[in-house]
Amino acid sequence: MPVTRTPPEVWIAEAFRALSLGGPDAVRVELLAQKIGVSKGGFYWHFEDRGALLTAVLEEWERAGTWDIIERIEAQAASKDARVRLQTMFRITTEPDGDELIRAELAIRVWGKRDESVAERVRRVDRRRMDYLRSLFSQVCASPEDVEARSLATASIMMGSQLMETEHGFYSRAELIRIVLERMLE
Repeated sequence: MPVTRTPPEVWIAEAFRALSLGGPDAVRVELLAQKIGVSKGGFYWHFEDRGALLTAVLEEWERAGTWDIIERIEAQAASKDARVRLQTMFRITTEPDGDELIRAELAIRVWGKRDESVAERVRRVDRRRMDYLRSLFSQVCASPEDVEARSLATASIMMGSQLMETEHGFYSRAELIRIVLERMLE
């Protein structure tokens, strides 16, 4: 009878969850094995060591938090109009099921403050996101200064609003971001 191995995606998903809840120090092979319900020996079929798993988690964050979102925007936007794509981006990035991704993003950014290789990955993700925003706002604004200002403001609002632990009066975070976008597109 062949041995059934836990796929690497299961290890990565559980490590991603652990990272989002407790940062990189919470990603421990033995604890992950317990959560998954397997022995830790199966881990080594897929990963050389914990560092390899953490690299895979960072790759998952980059894929899910940047590339997949851009692909979804491009696929879901009813037209190729930049305004429609920006509205689609704001809708996708404020969906309630993105909480784990948001928590992981925050943990990775804190981690990057003490690990240069993680910091470089964060910079790469930020560059890609800013390049995408610039490409959209350059279709909305004539001035390079406006393009840069709106791109930076949008990225800052998307990131900064995740850090805030405050009520927004009568508005949800998603509603406020929608209002901000309307102003940005005027």
